[in-house]
Amino acid sequence: MRHPILALGAISLSLCFALQSPMAIQAQTDFNDSDEFFQRTIRTAPERDHTQKIEDLLKRMTLEEKVGQMTQLTIGMIVNGRDQDIKIDPAKLEKAIVKYGVGSILNVSDQALTLDRWHEIIGDIQGAAKKTRLGIPVIYGIDSIHGANYIQGATLFPQEIGMAATWNPELMKRAAEITAIETRAAGIPWSFSPVLDLGRNPLWPRFWETFGEDPYLAKVMGVAFVRGLEGADVSSNDQVAASLKHYMGYSFPLTGRDRTPAWIPENYLREYFLPTFDAAVKAGARTVMINSGEINGVPGHVNKHILTDILRGELGFKGFVVSDWEDIKKLVTTWRIAATEKEATRQAIMAGIDMSMVPLDYSFADHLIALVKEGAVPQSRIDEAVRRILRIKFELGLFEKPVPTAALKAKFALPESRQVSLQAARESLTLLKNANNILPLAKTTKVLVTGPTSDSMISLNNGWSYVWQGSEESLYPKDRPTIRKAIEEKVGASNVTFVQGTKITRPAGSTSNNTPTDKEEEVDIAAAVSAAQNVDVIVLALGEGSYCETPGNVTDLTIGEPQIKLAEALKATGKPIVMVLVEGRPRIINRIADSQVGNVAGCFAVRTFAERKYNHVDILRCTHGCSDVDRVFFICRRVV
Repeated sequence: MRHPILALGAISLSLCFALQSPMAIQAQTDFNDSDEFFQRTIRTAPERDHTQKIEDLLKRMTLEEKVGQMTQLTIGMIVNGRDQDIKIDPAKLEKAIVKYGVGSILNVSDQALTLDRWHEIIGDIQGAAKKTRLGIPVIYGIDSIHGANYIQGATLFPQEIGMAATWNPELMKRAAEITAIETRAAGIPWSFSPVLDLGRNPLWPRFWETFGEDPYLAKVMGVAFVRGLEGADVSSNDQVAASLKHYMGYSFPLTGRDRTPAWIPENYLREYFLPTFDAAVKAGARTVMINSGEINGVPGHVNKHILTDILRGELGFKGFVVSDWEDIKKLVTTWRIAATEKEATRQAIMAGIDMSMVPLDYSFADHLIALVKEGAVPQSRIDEAVRRILRIKFELGLFEKPVPTAALKAKFALPESRQVSLQAARESLTLLKNANNILPLAKTTKVLVTGPTSDSMISLNNGWSYVWQGSEESLYPKDRPTIRKAIEEKVGASNVTFVQGTKITRPAGSTSNNTPTDKEEEVDIAAAVSAAQNVDVIVLALGEGSYCETPGNVTDLTIGEPQIKLAEALKATGKPIVMVLVEGRPRIINRIADSQVGNVAGCFAVRTFAERKYNHVDILRCTHGCSDVDRVFFICRRVV
């Protein structure tokens, strides 16, 4: 007898065991028509006019102070130590804030910090800024990608691709509001989100950071994200400034590898890649971060047509433009369009960059000061950039309240925020097939749980989770279930047999912040096969570990060989298999699917919470074929 192999791209496996709850039913109807939402939400309230204050301050600033405002350094430039042991170095802080007048700091030093540590660090930075001649506050920026993911204990939400699968912009807006509250609670007023790139090349390692391939859905969800972050009054303690990234065409590299060239005709660029940014600018977004790659032979950071003609001239963007990490330096080292960093600085500033994420030295400030004194960059261009930066600082209320207060902790990681996260996970479930009604499983079902992602918090969360690569399991909450634990809770531990089968790890001794979890190895395939003889159903969790940006580059979407061997061995047992694909991009599994299936990797899944009571049918947020045979697929993303 031939049993169907099933593919389940969500780990909210509870829906295998329970009928829909009333709360779940309500969740499905709790959103409006997307176009009505878009038209209503894109309108923003008039902002307070800070022109006079800005001009008065600008007149008093020296060239060095102005260039300082255009300089952004990473936190590592002002601290000593690593991980949880970092401490502000007074001498380094003095050099950055007092001597160079640095206007912005970003990032974490390897790991997410507690709310109290953030308060200490932000307080020290703003305290130093207050002692400078003009007392201009620093604007601190952080990557709050799926919640305030660099603050320990914060509420995390599904990654953007999972939020897209909800088709619920109201829910996206609410998730962004919570993200803003919890980010601002740390004293951080600026988030490097949302990602408005389109997911159109599945090799690209940031595919899961997007709202998928459809410009309309990405546009609506992007506006919801922006309005949730910035709100009606961005100066309030509940809001932060958004940064639209990565303007634009970044997600469509020809090779699929991160930060590599793209060839995109302008009509295609305008039809597919511009609408998300256009809408978000109209929604009032304060800042824009630039594409680290190049389009049609022109690096994003010197592309004046895109940075000035389109962004400023056509879209009417009024905020400031920030570079991505070291991207002015890379005009020399990677793109080789300038012979020196000084010349690269000139080209980038004249193209339309207002702030440089330098971020590891003071070269940008030194070069730009020299360029102005030489007449290579006009003073008027400096004033234009600084005027934009100061405007955002005034709008954020940083001059009045630069440091966080203890009262902000009262809104951090509330139970009701976690419920919103849970609802997002429920609504992100995407059922493609359920052959022969194998689901839901009876609570008396004997289940074998196996596979490299079956007992891994790292796989469920992926990048931008406590560390850049999401690879530090010790930082994840201990009270959140893995796939294995969720199934044990539902059918009872006595009905579940767990065998690892294969695993995905990072190299021994490597640092979790910079190293993806992507090394595959066999563990006990034979034991998994043996255990399968005594169960009714196999839950086989395959997929990926964790990765982010360039470290996640791959050249082949085929799932790892150890996983294929495990799947083939279990398939040979004849037992029904529920396959869980825990991954950030569609991986090819045709070798382990039935012979009738050409390519079933159109189901990439899961960064989601193991929830027990939801049954929601949706469609995939990427195009990847799935034959009309006996399969079941889901999609969702992790919630913490």
